[in-house]
Amino acid sequence: MRAHFLGWQCRIRQISVRDLGGQPEQAMRPRVSTRKGEVIMAAMNVLLVPTEPDASTAFFRFQIQKTADSQAIREAAIRYMAGGFYQDPELFSDELTAVFAAGSEVARRMTTARQAILDFDQFSQRFRMFCAVRDLHPDDQARQASLWQARVFNHSIANDAVVLGFRPDWKSAIADPMP
Repeated sequence: MRAHFLGWQCRIRQISVRDLGGQPEQAMRPRVSTRKGEVIMAAMNVLLVPTEPDASTAFFRFQIQKTADSQAIREAAIRYMAGGFYQDPELFSDELTAVFAAGSEVARRMTTARQAILDFDQFSQRFRMFCAVRDLHPDDQARQASLWQARVFNHSIANDAVVLGFRPDWKSAIADPMP
């Protein structure tokens, strides 16, 4: 299930960067709800982070720090991601991340609950998964990778932004159709 999901997410992201200029596809924006079914967010942008994110984090950071031209930053990042970045799903962590503004009430609700249900849907494929939710610490590599990747598309993301990690419980995950 894990491999099938990550492969699907990488294909969706390849389409996004190669054909849509990095615009988030529906499958990159799951619905977030509580175990009781209360919708917390109708759509939340999630990021895939490499298990070894140092190289990609350094690339995104360099692009952002070398120029104030947001178009040039975006174009360089899109070329990078459209190349080999999403080619090998095994290189990505299954902990998805999402970036929120400091003080976000939605982020606080999710971290307080410590779990959420993520529903993904696109191209006749659906995934529903229970996830443990955690607030990534400032020194966490996944947090830094998420911040710099998100800043490619939104330069105003501050250092005190909240970055949450969503770790799926693969034993309870559901796919339709099943892999």
